Amino acid sequence: MKYKVVPIRSDFLDKVRNFGIDDQNQPVEIMEAKGGEPCRDVLRGAKVGEKLILASYCPFTKTGPYKEYGPIFVLANSESEEFDSNKLPLPNGSETDYLGHTFVLKAYCVNERILDAKLTSPEQAESDLEEFLSNEKVSFVIARYAAYGCYSFRVERTA
Repeated sequence: MKYKVVPIRSDFLDKVRNFGIDDQNQPVEIMEAKGGEPCRDVLRGAKVGEKLILASYCPFTKTGPYKEYGPIFVLANSESEEFDSNKLPLPNGSETDYLGHTFVLKAYCVNERILDAKLTSPEQAESDLEEFLSNEKVSFVIARYAAYGCYSFRVERTA
């Protein structure tokens, strides 16, 4: 099954970088990376000393009980590098690993309600994702960090 990892919304990145306001219209926090903070715009851990923005983000578009906001880090530099949207950002033992050895995949329908969820691992993630995306009721999948529950990235089917 083919899929793509969907980047953080460009309007969000523009708003936090250029206006200093997040998805809840709150001022963002600017900080220097200690190293390892998960940067959602490039799907890697931050390098020590990089300038980061901490802001509230909402990956949902529909109103209702599942619409939620949460804290995310993005690089303050608007000319950040690209990531490969055709593969999951699984850990490989580098200091900039993005995901840990346990994370959550949540499957959502077109109305943005949870259909299914499971704890997964780098070894199991591809098959879990394929299982979710093979269900025609699943519109997209969101990965979250297991310990903190924070948003990590969104995955959608491709043709």
